[in-house]
Amino acid sequence: MSSDARIPTVGVEEEYFLVDPETREVVPAGSRVLRRAATALADRVSGELTEYQIEAKTPPCAGLDELHGHLARMRTSVAAAAAAEGLRIAATGTPVLGAVDPTPLRDDPAYGPGFAAYRALNETHTHCGLHAHVEVPDLDHAVLVCNHLRPWLPSLVALSANSPFRDGRDTGYASWRTAAGDRWPVAGPPPYFRSAHHYAQLCAALEDAGAVVGDHTLLWDVRPSSHLPTVEVRAMDVPVGVEQAAMLGVLVRALVVQALEQVRRGDPGPDVCPSLLRAAYWRAARDGCAEHALDVRTGRAVPAGRLLRELVAYIRPALEASGELAAVTAAVRRLAGAQDGADDGAGGPGGCGARRQRAAFARRGDARDVVDELIRHTAPAHAAHAAH
Repeated sequence: MSSDARIPTVGVEEEYFLVDPETREVVPAGSRVLRRAATALADRVSGELTEYQIEAKTPPCAGLDELHGHLARMRTSVAAAAAAEGLRIAATGTPVLGAVDPTPLRDDPAYGPGFAAYRALNETHTHCGLHAHVEVPDLDHAVLVCNHLRPWLPSLVALSANSPFRDGRDTGYASWRTAAGDRWPVAGPPPYFRSAHHYAQLCAALEDAGAVVGDHTLLWDVRPSSHLPTVEVRAMDVPVGVEQAAMLGVLVRALVVQALEQVRRGDPGPDVCPSLLRAAYWRAARDGCAEHALDVRTGRAVPAGRLLRELVAYIRPALEASGELAAVTAAVRRLAGAQDGADDGAGGPGGCGARRQRAAFARRGDARDVVDELIRHTAPAHAAHAAH
């Protein structure tokens, strides 16, 4: 990292499901919970596409500790608002129990054009993710940063995989959210951008075709933000624990910082094969951090742990500059290495979220146990308070 380059800020958005603590099913109560949560979080909380969900946002943060603190307070506030409605929040990429199709959609004029354009696609889009915003100087830098991040997006899918269940059954995927989200016309990994002008031309063409109906329907997994001077990375399932969420935020920031350094040196980023990238996504969504992963830089299958170690090595200069190398390295090792859902050493369960959910299910073969596990670890401070 250049000595004169300032470390950019990072902010995180998280989506949560609202669940009934008795039935453990998702409940269409987003608008009610939003009204309560807004008293504490103001514009840091908002509704989502469906009434099963609510979204909260941190402010821009300078580092891991600040981000962790905001995430913890944010989850506690949303959990308290849900509890006032007799509900709980669960951080998982897909609803474990109770989702019905067509999904109850939020009555919000902002979503109207998307409802008209995408029709029945909206009715099965019941997913919760984590989005990280990282400061960039301008659009010219942002689109080239996207190029540099494309090869690493499958690794982010694998690290954050937290959606193996849908409607009470194991889908066989670690991230069903990723696999199911591929049906939208502009989603998943973005194309390679030659320049900001190329990006603008493509977006205009997609809008002319009706595939995009406003900036919020541009659902690529890394994109320049439409309203902030940031790159937004959207590839991740929402993780169950605050520690994992904060780690993913600063890991994404390090990826952007490393990419910015290469862009400043005149490197527009590797033009990796779209077919390989699509296959790598599928493999990461199916297997998470287990077994092998597809390295899109070489076209070869390699042990998933090896690719994650290479990811950390790639961003090591940025992590050293921010003082977060040790914390991120240890967190990646826990997420990638724990196989049985054991404690991660930070007060939460270890291993990726999909492993933890399956470990909870395996104890009695009951999906309600999965939801209980998610509730306990989504907002532990509120859960501890409620217990007393």
